[in-house]
Order: sequence, then C-alpha cells, then structure tokens
Amino acid sequence: MSLSLIADMGGTNVRFALVDDAGVIGPDMVMQCADFAGPDDAAQAFLAARDGARPERGAFAVASPITGDMVEMTNSAWRFSVHHVQRQLGLSSLRVVNDFTATALSVPHLGPSHLLKLGGAEPVAGAPIAVLGPGTGLGVSGLVMGGDGRWQALATEGGHVTMAATDDFEAAVLAQLRRRFGHVSAERVLSGPGLLNLYEAVAALQGSPASYSTAEAVSSHGLDGSCPLCRQALSLFFVMLGSVAGNLALTLGARGGVYVAGGILPRMAQAFFASDFRRRFEAKGRFAGYLSAVPTWLVTHPEPAFAGLAALTSEG
Repeated sequence: MSLSLIADMGGTNVRFALVDDAGVIGPDMVMQCADFAGPDDAAQAFLAARDGARPERGAFAVASPITGDMVEMTNSAWRFSVHHVQRQLGLSSLRVVNDFTATALSVPHLGPSHLLKLGGAEPVAGAPIAVLGPGTGLGVSGLVMGGDGRWQALATEGGHVTMAATDDFEAAVLAQLRRRFGHVSAERVLSGPGLLNLYEAVAALQGSPASYSTAEAVSSHGLDGSCPLCRQALSLFFVMLGSVAGNLALTLGARGGVYVAGGILPRMAQAFFASDFRRRFEAKGRFAGYLSAVPTWLVTHPEPAFAGLAALTSEG
C-alpha cells in the first residue's frame, strides 16, 4: 500500500497526515513551525513518529501565494524550495498550493454531512463553482471543469477586490474605513479583523465608544444581542458577504453553486442562515432571476484543506 503525505501550513502551526490508496486520511499531528528550520525537518519528525513511514507523494497547502519553486510564508520565517523539500523527503512528486486553493479542491469531495444548503435550485452539472471563505483573511477561488473531466481550482487574490456599497449607510461605513486604510478591500470587512473593522466604523458613525477590541467579542455580543452595535456590525458582515458572493457567482457563471467556507461562519451558522445573506446574494437587478437559481452552501467540514490535498495526491 502506498502512502501520500499531506500538510496544511499556517503562520504558527503545521498539520501533517498520511493518506492511503483509498483516499483515507490518517490521524493528524499538529506541530509548531518555530520548532523546525523548515517543512522538510518538520515532516521528517512527523514521519518518525509514524514508525518511519515512507510516503511516495506529497501535497502541501501553504498560507502564501505560490508563484514558483521558492515559497516564502506570509506569517512564518519558513522559506523553502519545493524541489529541495521533495528531494529531502524522497517523494516522487510534491504539489504545493495556496491553502484556499486546497479548500476549493475539497468541494467536489464533500458529502452531505459537511454541507448546509441555503437557497437556490439544484446545481448545473459541470458548470463553474465559486468558493469563498472569511477567516483570518478572505479566501476566494473557483472550480472549472477541465477537458480531462477533472476540476481545476483557480488561484486568485479575489479577497482584495474593492468593496462596494449598496446603500447610503454602507457607503458611510466604507468612507469611514477609507480614512483608515485608503483602499478598502472585501477582506477589510469580510474576515475576522474585518468584523472588528465594521464594528469600529459603526461605532464611530453613531458617536459611540467602541467597547470591544476583538472580533470574538463583537461576534459573541452580536449573536446574543447584548450589544446593538455588535449586532449591527454582524448583520453588515452577513449582507456584505452576500454582495461579494453574488458578484463572484456572476463573474464565474457559477451555476454549479457557491460554497462558503472558512473558520468563522460554521460557529454562527444559525445566525448566518437567519440573516439577509441570501437576499443580498440575489439582489443584482436584472440578474436576480439568474442568481435565484444558483445554490449556496455553508461548508462545515473541520479540515476542508486536507480533503482537497488528499484529492490532489490521488491525481499522482
């Protein structure tokens, strides 16, 4: 039985696991990046802990743009050559992709237990799929069917598109944020830090003190209704996400559906489903009817990047 090595590398931690021929992912191990000189050293320590397992292939997801053989981690001191790591680990192949690209690649392999549907009709088979996810940043990708019948993930930086307002209040919020940041991208409002930005902007516009300094506090007090400013910021978060998701669906022609991933929304799924996300998603004037048929799902899988990496290793 051959094995593949998969890894999800963030700025602080790296998570390793082995995948067998059937695509079954074994127990994972989380390690501190700072404890190792690079991913090859960390991987060798992981493999030693797995009785000296010798995987044949590898697939790594990294929180960084992938532009060539050299990978420089955005929030880590690790800087490495893909070919060097491949040689050090004795792998016949090593695929390295952006972490959200790996998340996007997981979508065709997710089962009903990891998806919650929110509106729309049935997906059109083989049509493009949109994937986005607010977390530490805003990941944006898409899936298109290749000529070989395999899904290809688009490596994009769509989280940095300019955020647009749909009404006067949103325009005032974005104007407030422009005074702080200059350019206000979608990520500036649709991420963990973005939720805090929204809260601080709403507080400033209403002349109220910003009592909370973390996204966790804003979401907590917004969800339980104990703070009207937090509740308003959370409502803005949901509808602005609907605007961006609708834009992405139109841009890609995503009649295969829109999947919302990331670590934030599964923790507040009930509030998300009760929000105006879907109404705003469809609010595109003459194309409201087009979008009303496009299904949207919330991805609840705990490690979607691992599922995407496992699929990558099966391609050889």
